[in-house]
Amino acid sequence: MNNQSIDLPRLLPRWSLICLCVVLMSCGQRAQIDEATSKNSTGQVSNKPSTTVTYYAAARFADQVSFGATPALIDEISKLGFEAWIDAQMALPATVNEVPRSYLNYKENDQFAISTLDVYTHEVHWQTLLTAPDQLRQRVAWSIFEFIPTAPGQSNGQHEYYNLIISRALDNYGTLLHDVSIHPMMGFFLNNDLNRPSSPQCLGCVPNENYARELMQLFSLGVVQLNTDGSTKRDAHGKPLETYTQKDVEELARALTGWRQPNNTTGLPDYAWPHFGIPMVPESAAFFHDSGAKTVMGTAFAAGMNAPQELNAVIAMLMKHPNIAPFVSLRLIQHLVTSNPSPQYLTRIATVFRNNGNGVTGDLKAVVRAILLDPEARAGDQIGSSPNSFGKLREPVQWWSAMLRGMNCKKPFHYPANNDGIKWVVEPQNQNSTFPSNVFSYYQATDRAPGSNLLAPEQKLLNTNEFITHISGLSASLLDRNYPAAADNYANSGCEIAPLGKAFAQSPKAIIDLISQRWFRGAMPPTLRENLQALIHGEANWNSPEDGALTILQVALSSPYFGVIK
Repeated sequence: MNNQSIDLPRLLPRWSLICLCVVLMSCGQRAQIDEATSKNSTGQVSNKPSTTVTYYAAARFADQVSFGATPALIDEISKLGFEAWIDAQMALPATVNEVPRSYLNYKENDQFAISTLDVYTHEVHWQTLLTAPDQLRQRVAWSIFEFIPTAPGQSNGQHEYYNLIISRALDNYGTLLHDVSIHPMMGFFLNNDLNRPSSPQCLGCVPNENYARELMQLFSLGVVQLNTDGSTKRDAHGKPLETYTQKDVEELARALTGWRQPNNTTGLPDYAWPHFGIPMVPESAAFFHDSGAKTVMGTAFAAGMNAPQELNAVIAMLMKHPNIAPFVSLRLIQHLVTSNPSPQYLTRIATVFRNNGNGVTGDLKAVVRAILLDPEARAGDQIGSSPNSFGKLREPVQWWSAMLRGMNCKKPFHYPANNDGIKWVVEPQNQNSTFPSNVFSYYQATDRAPGSNLLAPEQKLLNTNEFITHISGLSASLLDRNYPAAADNYANSGCEIAPLGKAFAQSPKAIIDLISQRWFRGAMPPTLRENLQALIHGEANWNSPEDGALTILQVALSSPYFGVIK
């Protein structure tokens, strides 16, 4: 930043007292509502809406059902109420984006074209997170993608896979598993394309166990048997009972043989993988599928089935397994509401997963509705009423999206163009939003906070590098007037920063009230408010009201009060 810009590192010592510990317990203290609850975004007094859903409760609900609260979303939830808002969201069509043909028609090894495609897929992904009207579907899709991921590969393939997750996010879980199983990106990632049995016609072929193992371990059942409340079943000696054996993996791998990537009929080059939106197809020769009898986890598969028939039988077996309801329910609760649901909460949701009331198993609309409307999820709608152990750490993607949506940004930010003229999308350092590092995704549902018994999966992403990004990333990358392209990010992204600058110029109270309303549900804790006031009063050389407002904003959002969704 130039000499007149705010020197954020110099502010850090004064800020460090309230940023020592970003863990779940750090927001357990009871917050006091401030005057901003009854003010609108300009700081002027407004009449309270005639609704039973308070501003605080609507904003809290927005944190659970979207990629960040906006004034319009909070107003919509307040007016409709929780149930009617969910109904309206579930009636919306899925927002998916196909990659234009022009991005795929490039010469082999054209690194500029490959980078351009990568930037495009990141751009449209973030634009969807920020602006898609079907926010509930998008939030559920992200939740599912985090435990049924595909990892680094070709950008278009990953983009098409995520489109599938969006399309099936509020469908039936069995349908989702079926379509994931034959998606070309998953087939490529976990080696189930060209998975062939041992046979006289395929000398040297051996069934590949990779997808079979992860389908059970990570996508549906887990490695130990579960009670409905998520607790582990044990034998008479207290040893956990395993869900499946190595023999089960081998038998399931046989059942999943006989699929291949579809033919490319688009006229586009094969190396661009343009066919990743088309499901895999059965092998043309019958001997590429093992049609012999099999037994998986006690379920017999009769001989004579072809690949599609056997896949249907596999999905039916998984959907009937006792583990799938608590296993999937826990992951959805953790991603949407709280990392540590009570056994009773998990039991209620698992029960809905097993039967939506009409005898249907795996109805994701019913499960998501039950998760969001459960008494345990809504108990915190009164300020300060959430137990200390309730809530979830805000993972980096959700931190970044909530920051942008609070400013009504319509597009993601970009770094200045590199030597090739590529402007990469700005996103969290520790969580590339479209490429988790491996099949175990960004973190595991069973990860715990260090030195604690509390589940806190997202804490694995919240290391020193991520915290530095929170506290200084906007200043270093986006407020620096020495880089005009970066400074233009707010305008190019459609962000509304004028109200922030106006409030900052008005008074410290006005800007803190506005930040409180937009990002803290109108209930910024007194400790944070006092520290922000001290920072504003202690710095005399603000470059502009907008720079001052944005600097105070990023300091506020780097606090544990924003870092935990309760």
